[in-house]
Amino acid sequence: MNSIKNVAVVVAGGSGTRMGQDIPKQFINVFDKPVLIYTLESFQRHPDVDAIAVVCIDGWQTMVDAYAKQFNIDKLKWIITGGDSVQESIRNGVEHLEHELDPEDIVIIHDGIRPLIDANVLTDVIRVCERYGNAVTSLPYNEQIFVINQDDPSITVQYVPREQLRRVSTPQAYRYGKLLAAYRKAFKENIGIHGSSYTNTMMVDLGETLHFAKGSDKNIKLTTKGDLELFKAYITADEDTWLK
Repeated sequence: MNSIKNVAVVVAGGSGTRMGQDIPKQFINVFDKPVLIYTLESFQRHPDVDAIAVVCIDGWQTMVDAYAKQFNIDKLKWIITGGDSVQESIRNGVEHLEHELDPEDIVIIHDGIRPLIDANVLTDVIRVCERYGNAVTSLPYNEQIFVINQDDPSITVQYVPREQLRRVSTPQAYRYGKLLAAYRKAFKENIGIHGSSYTNTMMVDLGETLHFAKGSDKNIKLTTKGDLELFKAYITADEDTWLK
């Protein structure tokens, strides 16, 4: 048995095209610190996280290592080269840990460009996974939801009661043995690995039931310049009022 129980796999394989930046968005500096480091610091601080793996866009591995040393991210144990899609990147990270983890260990998958991780959310994700074998961060919908007409997307077809819906993101957690087997099956049988697919959607496509954990509205994904400005506003606010 190894001493590692809970490992964060942080996916930092994307480019910065929608930001209009020359560098990948996870490496954009905000107040003299890369976005990715804000993300890693949340896992570094959390007492239940034993180790961190970063799945990195090719060519930036040395930069990740240098930043981790500069900002004292000593839980970072592995830097893994990403793939051509987010699912390939996650698969690479999961496969890399085959000889490092036991089947019952927990892998926490998280987007590198979601830097505002609430510690209570992370705790709940781990606890729910410990109990049920998986956990996905989730929040209710507060807006009205309609299905569009496929022939004319400017009109509605159906109203979907928001009480029946949850919106999910990362962090999400899985027992390692089942996660590894799921990725191998998915890539062998071409299930749930294309387009906007992610680990949670792949698991549902493979017939798994997922369990909801707590979420936070502040857990934004930095996709556009507007998201980046919102992130700056959060981190300059009173620390007692953000990350609640």
